Amino acid sequence: MGFSEGDVKKGANLFKTRCAQCHTLKEGEGNKIGPNLHGLFGRQTGQVEGFAYTDANKAKGITWDQETLFTYLENPKKYIPGTKMAFGGLKKEKDRNDLITFLREETK
Repeated sequence: MGFSEGDVKKGANLFKTRCAQCHTLKEGEGNKIGPNLHGLFGRQTGQVEGFAYTDANKAKGITWDQETLFTYLENPKKYIPGTKMAFGGLKKEKDRNDLITFLREETK
């Protein structure tokens, strides 16, 4: 399976509880432990100004979109071996769909 439309409100709650401690969403908010996610969709891995990515992340060379995020967020360390993102992933497809639907709107 791949990405399918999710619930924005549920995605917002997932972001708040699982992602917000390390990531910001809005332009100019800066990086935290993880990079700012503004402009995420359509951007290649390892491209946020001023963020110290691992070589693995920079070398992955994929473009973030609904499908790549759907795969990545299930198991980040499997998708990008060597990433420093210390997040175990979202195993449920519905959770990933909800989060990605929210991110697509909030990172524009």
